[in-house]
Amino acid sequence: MRLDKNIMENREEWQSKGYRLPAYDREAMIQKTKENPEWIHFGAGNIFRAFQANIAQNLLNRGVMNTGIIVAEGFDYEIVEKMYRPHAEYSILVTLKADGSIEKTVVGSIAESCILDSDNAEEFGRLREIFKKDSLKLATFTITEKGYSLVDGKGEVLSGVASDYKTGPEKPVSYIGKVASLLYTRYLAGKKPIAMVSTDNCSHNGDKLYAAVNAFAEQWAVNGLVESEFADYIQNKDKVAFPWSMIDKITPRPDASVEKILREDGLEGLEPVITSKNTYAAPFVNAEECEYLVIEDLFPNGRPRLDEGGVMFTDRETVDKVERMKVCTCLNPLHTALAVYGCLLGYTKISEEMKDPELKKMVEIIGYKEGLPVVINPGILNPKEFIDTVLNIRIPNPFMPDTPQRIATDTSQKLAIRFGETIKNYQMTGKDINDLKMIPLVFAGWLRYLMAVDDNGTAFELSPDPLSETLCPYLSEIRLGQEFDGEAVLRPILEKQEIFGVDLYELGMADKICRYFKELTAGTGAVRATLKKYTI
Repeated sequence: MRLDKNIMENREEWQSKGYRLPAYDREAMIQKTKENPEWIHFGAGNIFRAFQANIAQNLLNRGVMNTGIIVAEGFDYEIVEKMYRPHAEYSILVTLKADGSIEKTVVGSIAESCILDSDNAEEFGRLREIFKKDSLKLATFTITEKGYSLVDGKGEVLSGVASDYKTGPEKPVSYIGKVASLLYTRYLAGKKPIAMVSTDNCSHNGDKLYAAVNAFAEQWAVNGLVESEFADYIQNKDKVAFPWSMIDKITPRPDASVEKILREDGLEGLEPVITSKNTYAAPFVNAEECEYLVIEDLFPNGRPRLDEGGVMFTDRETVDKVERMKVCTCLNPLHTALAVYGCLLGYTKISEEMKDPELKKMVEIIGYKEGLPVVINPGILNPKEFIDTVLNIRIPNPFMPDTPQRIATDTSQKLAIRFGETIKNYQMTGKDINDLKMIPLVFAGWLRYLMAVDDNGTAFELSPDPLSETLCPYLSEIRLGQEFDGEAVLRPILEKQEIFGVDLYELGMADKICRYFKELTAGTGAVRATLKKYTI
């Protein structure tokens, strides 16, 4: 058994091993999609293959849709060259359920893969053809929040962006420059409408995409490289819309244990590829069963019937409430708390942490006691039910190979949203900040984590974070069990409002964090002892 164009000829063998196969005429779907594409997606990574591509698969199976998705990769071309095309655009989705069962699906909804490379006339020319089509309704994105940034860490315009501003839409080199160029193609073809839908896991994602694309439109217009009306086109939501969305589905890196299951089924050619850009790509993806996608219903050229595939369409205000519910209270803060303390206590699977009574109690307090009282119910999803699912099904799922080390990545960029917003809501609603016990304990735990020494006194490697080189030196002289001036050591970090989202000194929370930190560094075993003390 091989994942290639001959799958459907060996249908019985695949089905005998428990695989769900496309239940539609794939060749007819591919032809219709290429002729009259409705949906293009930018970002060929795991979340796309596990979520959006599977939504399309289910709708194709039911006859709700008759065209699939065209995917374009603009960061790492090797994903298309070495993973998509050799497997005839097929992939395998392995859904890992909390009850221990797995569901194996051969996803065939991707009709065509493209490379977003303006230096490749054939590849970029094909994308221009797609963007000229009247039928094109939406372009979705999973390119990570960094993909929308036009500046570096110092706030300076990236060199590729600066070059594109000067040279125009003909052969841009930056990612968003290429996307803007394709929209210019659509503008020239008759100012045709389209929805540009970011489904990246970041707040107000549609605004981030709009700001980046609009920057190109305005700069090109100012520099006389495009008509001024092109900027008007981008800014007219009846022509080009940038709806907000909230996406939620845990999709870890393809895991060796899953690969073993597939090999035991008799699959060949499952070797992963590590590209020159260090992307780990495999012919399969593994993901949890739970998934949520909420999108602002703003589609000037119409949209496929994605609501029949579980996508929730609503207004912008509701999307914002759902996003804040998830990111500020019901999921992301719990993940970050487990990530920080999981690294300190030597855990390598998030699910195992939920068997730890202190860690389980910690996140229950953060979610139910400290967060839930100030969360706004968005109406289409119930916050308490969402937390119930997170804490009782999603995070404890022993078959999900997710790690605290992965989730601990970029923690300095997450604290302001994941915890700072709850603190602000306490202020706005008149609640007593002193009632917060676990959130400051997470802040203290993160500072303890930055020492890169676990609770046994053993050094470990910190996950990547843009502020590590700035923050870690403040803690470099601290040793477990030794006295130090907590205020003097921690103040340069705690006073950074851009990290925590609030002024911890003005709130009176800094002293509590310093006290917690001293307890966490009292010696080996102090992390466990501190957790026991405060989660009773």
